Amino acid sequence: MNRQNVSRRGFLAALGTAAAGGLAGCSVNTPQRDTPATDTPGDERASATPAAPQDVSDTEQLTGGSTYTQVYREMVDSVAAVRVESLGGTAQGTAWVYEDDYLVTNEHVVSDVDGLSAWFDGVGWREGSVVGTDVYSDLAVFEVPEKPTGAVGLPLVESPPPVGAHVAAIGNPFGLSGSLTAGIISGRGRALPAQNGFSIPAAIQTDAAVNPGNSGGPLVTLDGEVAGVINSGGGDNIGFAISAAMVERVVPALIENGTYEHSYMGVEIRDVTPPVAEANALPVTRGVYVHEVVDGSPSAGVLQGSTGQRYLGGETVDTGGDVILSIAGQPIPNREGLSRVLALSTSPGDTVDVALIRGGSRRTVELTLGSRPSP
Repeated sequence: MNRQNVSRRGFLAALGTAAAGGLAGCSVNTPQRDTPATDTPGDERASATPAAPQDVSDTEQLTGGSTYTQVYREMVDSVAAVRVESLGGTAQGTAWVYEDDYLVTNEHVVSDVDGLSAWFDGVGWREGSVVGTDVYSDLAVFEVPEKPTGAVGLPLVESPPPVGAHVAAIGNPFGLSGSLTAGIISGRGRALPAQNGFSIPAAIQTDAAVNPGNSGGPLVTLDGEVAGVINSGGGDNIGFAISAAMVERVVPALIENGTYEHSYMGVEIRDVTPPVAEANALPVTRGVYVHEVVDGSPSAGVLQGSTGQRYLGGETVDTGGDVILSIAGQPIPNREGLSRVLALSTSPGDTVDVALIRGGSRRTVELTLGSRPSP
């Protein structure tokens, strides 16, 4: 199936209907329209007595509005609330249809799942089952065989929207289903924490309000495309989403194999800072410094870690390690840049050229990438 050629507008026109009443996000209860939930901010596990859904009428939803209203109408049928039962309690999150019967959400929403249900507005709860998860990208896929026909796959952006582009988050903050919050992309190329000291590269920063319950929901453009998957909120006016590029890389493998293998070098790295550049007499002021090489890793015997230290400007600075300048011909300005190239441009088993500085001299070495160890 060619996902990029899917036309949401065309599908709606063919049905001769418009999306009525919206639902996104999730709640530990049956999704609510008007009654605030009692969830504690930051805690996506709780227990409560289910309440009856309160749908908004077709007339109320389809009258007036703005560009955001149109985007909401076109996409909300493909967004579902998620309820997960596990030994740790009841988890909540949001999911959206990727293709066919497959929905995407966050790995942390469906981890340790014993039972999973998705709520579609106008239809109700549908049972689902996890197909695949990836803790390193915080992405997961589950299948709902009996999802409604109006819940079709949402297209991903073909290229990252620029900083300043208008976006909206469809979700279920604090149990308030069918919520849409608007903002802009306020930053790109962010690194989000993952397991075992790794990071999720190429993440999107937004000032669209996201709160507990938004996790796993789509961050969408005004063209009706998914720019990213909401991962977390970092404070007032700052939230983060896993990029569409990462989704397109990871999700097909989760559908096919249930897992995704990330490229692995086996090094502990640091950004080149002015003290690192001075202590190592570097002719550059950017790149990544190799502090340590993991024994038995792909980089063992290929790259070199720190061999000494120097006291400089009131701090101890490591010296003697390689400084990576590029991989596979792509410049590496910092740690996020290295993570991005490994995640989006390489695969385990690839042999790549690594341009570096060692002992003051430039050289290029060949490195065969491995797979990240299990978290």
